Amino acid sequence: MLQRVDVGGQCLAVEDSGAGRPVLLVHGFPLDHSMWNAQIESLARRYRVIAPDLRGFGQSDRLPTDCTAVTMARFADDLAKVLDALEVEGPVALGGLSMGGYIALEFWRRHQRRVGKLMLCDTRAAPDAPEALAARFQNAIRAEAEGPAFLADTLLPRLVAPETLRANTEAVSRLRRMIAAAAPRSVAAALRGMACRSDARPWLAAIRCPTLVLVGQHDAISPPDEMQAIAAEIPHARFEIIPSAGHMAPMENPSATNAALESFLSD
Repeated sequence: MLQRVDVGGQCLAVEDSGAGRPVLLVHGFPLDHSMWNAQIESLARRYRVIAPDLRGFGQSDRLPTDCTAVTMARFADDLAKVLDALEVEGPVALGGLSMGGYIALEFWRRHQRRVGKLMLCDTRAAPDAPEALAARFQNAIRAEAEGPAFLADTLLPRLVAPETLRANTEAVSRLRRMIAAAAPRSVAAALRGMACRSDARPWLAAIRCPTLVLVGQHDAISPPDEMQAIAAEIPHARFEIIPSAGHMAPMENPSATNAALESFLSD
């Protein structure tokens, strides 16, 4: 059930489905909660699945005109307010993909007592290299000037595996629609927020909750070797590779992703 939740003057659209132990899923850039549709449908049979549209994205309120950047900390604190509004008091299983993973790590740092399990999907702990940093700022300016449609052409070949781009027209079409529908100001603000995010690598050894590190076999943005290095730094983390998938493993190979998440959550 999609509902609207006030997080302090800004309303977020939040999918809240199922019953049981809470699972909080955080979408990637520049998408919305529907990227998790296959996981919501599967997990809601046993868990209460909460999947918000982040500030400015999807069906959430658009950002005010004076907002030029949204930090990962702001996104993380929004999630805490969502849990408060939904009266979720105990710890959650928190999962995030890509930018959602940056937010999940920031949420763990700021709200540790609220994280019972952590699921890091196709994401990074390291900050941007200088060339990636420059590209984020350039893309922010361009998104504000002409809208986000250009990102579909530049991002899609890196977001999905070559096999997905060639054969999975449904997933590719859904991704293209989500990217094109994103609000230009939100896209620019998130790009600037990602550019100034903290280096999360020093935090990894302190993560003591059960953690799953999951990556698509052909992820070109956060490659398996880099994700495996993240898992190696987190005590007792579980590392899994999703076959026939790139950066968007939950959409490209939902059955394998669901199986990995369900196994981890039920352990």
